Amino acid sequence: MSTVPTTQAPVPPKPVRKPSIDPEAAQKLEKSLAQRPDKHELIERNILKEMEAHAHVFPARVDDSVAPSLQAAKEKLQRSQLEDKLEHALQARPKPEELVKGGILKETDAPPA
Repeated sequence: MSTVPTTQAPVPPKPVRKPSIDPEAAQKLEKSLAQRPDKHELIERNILKEMEAHAHVFPARVDDSVAPSLQAAKEKLQRSQLEDKLEHALQARPKPEELVKGGILKETDAPPA
């Protein structure tokens, strides 16, 4: 049994990585983050929308599971749906003539046709 000596290549030293941000900038960032207002203050200043405040009007707004990048699209869709619903309701309402015939509106109060 003969053993063949194995020669291993020397492991090169790992290069020293410089931080991607200098310590002064990191300290400035930490200070800014520490002074950042909390969520409640941002809601009071109307920077963030308070979802729970509108829960009785827009129940879907309570959902915080939507990513922030999609919240604007979600709100735009909800507004569009509300506009469509209002437009449909306005088109379905009775005409002034029908209200006069039903005794709901006086003829003097009816707008001109």
